Amino acid sequence: KGGDIVFEAVQGLNTLIDFRYSQHFKAQRGTHGMGKDRTGAGADDLVIPVPVGTQILSEDKEEVLADFTEVGQRIVFLEGGIGGRGNASYKTSTNRAPRQHQPGIPGQEMWVWLRLKLLADVGMLGLPNAGKSTFINQVSNAKAKVGHYAFTTLVPKLGVVRHRAREFVVADIPGLIEGAAEGAGIGDRFLGHIERCRVLIHLVDISGDDPAEAMRTVNAELAAYGSGLADKPQLIALNKIDLADDELAEGFAAELREAGAERVFSISGATGAGMEALLDAVLTYLPDRTSTETKAAEIEDTEAADQIVWSPL
Repeated sequence: KGGDIVFEAVQGLNTLIDFRYSQHFKAQRGTHGMGKDRTGAGADDLVIPVPVGTQILSEDKEEVLADFTEVGQRIVFLEGGIGGRGNASYKTSTNRAPRQHQPGIPGQEMWVWLRLKLLADVGMLGLPNAGKSTFINQVSNAKAKVGHYAFTTLVPKLGVVRHRAREFVVADIPGLIEGAAEGAGIGDRFLGHIERCRVLIHLVDISGDDPAEAMRTVNAELAAYGSGLADKPQLIALNKIDLADDELAEGFAAELREAGAERVFSISGATGAGMEALLDAVLTYLPDRTSTETKAAEIEDTEAADQIVWSPL
């Protein structure tokens, strides 16, 4: 028998970069039968390790064939060929040296796409320069790049937050801009990474021209993207309140509520003000024992993140 093709979700992998350089996998053939009635040995399975969060898509990209959500999950994806019958099996009392044989059944083969969706409990949204990287650095063990310019974050970033004796993972993706669903900017390339999140933190910059319009812009892009992102619970966080007085902050918070926000948390990613209340609210959307096998890690290769980590769709 030929070897099977097996996919296994393993701990320690965070990207699909390895598949950029190796895209063709073939299990070994079983060995032929030999003289003296010896049966050919079966081949070992080929085990392909993938990160937790990987999906296997059909060649036409229309169907999800496998979805790996936990460490140790294994799927026999393609079965190896089945060996045939050698001439010894046709031996009879009158035909001691038969020459006929039965060929085996070929193994399965298929072209597929791999897509990685990061496993995070909480996703972060906002326009470029809304303060997402500063926020994730404040509340987690992440070390995201921070700068006073748009698109400081070019690839997704994960951080593990420890709050009130519980842990959860936050995903920071590049900022969205108007028209992202049609290809503007870079943030829409990574929206798939937050499809699995239980709740979204939507950061709105208090120092922006129009915070309420900024919130509407991001929500419009979520609706245009689809996949249920617009229906996920959102916690609106008015960020950078250290740059404004209390009266101005409350005025902007009122505008956000008028624009559709159920509740607005006034916070400062730089000073940590207001973080406790926001993180308390996050916990209400998570299971009592929140755990994940995905470790905090950054996708280092921007080009690879664009071409390999993100969805081929």
